[in-house]
Amino acid sequence: METEGTIRTEHAGELKTVQKITRSAFPTHTESRLVDAVWRAHDVVCSLLFQKDDAALGHLMLSKMRVSGDGEEITAAALGPVSVLPDCQRQGIGSQLIRAAIEHAREKDIAMIFVLGDPGYYSRFGFAPETARPFASPYAGKDFQALVLDDAFALPRAGEAHYAPAFAIFGG
Repeated sequence: METEGTIRTEHAGELKTVQKITRSAFPTHTESRLVDAVWRAHDVVCSLLFQKDDAALGHLMLSKMRVSGDGEEITAAALGPVSVLPDCQRQGIGSQLIRAAIEHAREKDIAMIFVLGDPGYYSRFGFAPETARPFASPYAGKDFQALVLDDAFALPRAGEAHYAPAFAIFGG
């Protein structure tokens, strides 16, 4: 059963709240540093909070990417990090945030979303390593996945996927 709450866009001045959630959800501060760097570079596509009553319990960010395929530019975004307070994990909050981000991306006419994460988890939302395979990236591998949002979009034979510069924090 999923926790009921509201998903909304992060408001100005809520970075401390986002940082609290992100720092508590991950074993290191790498992801919270990434959130800061993406904001500072103005590479945010959307930043969503899951709220129940007056408490923010989860956060998700979509960031800009530079993606091309077969010589053509492709409108794409990167999903992540997805953060949920430890006491609230495994209650469907992350899933609700991901579905909301996918819908937001569709509304913004984004053709693809890329994610670095567990294929066993992200496949339930339609992400697949096979979809990302045509795209050269420093992050290529089994955890590099993509989701096509535009039914008219055909995967290219070859392309490149570049995350926002802030992602260099992960060594890519």
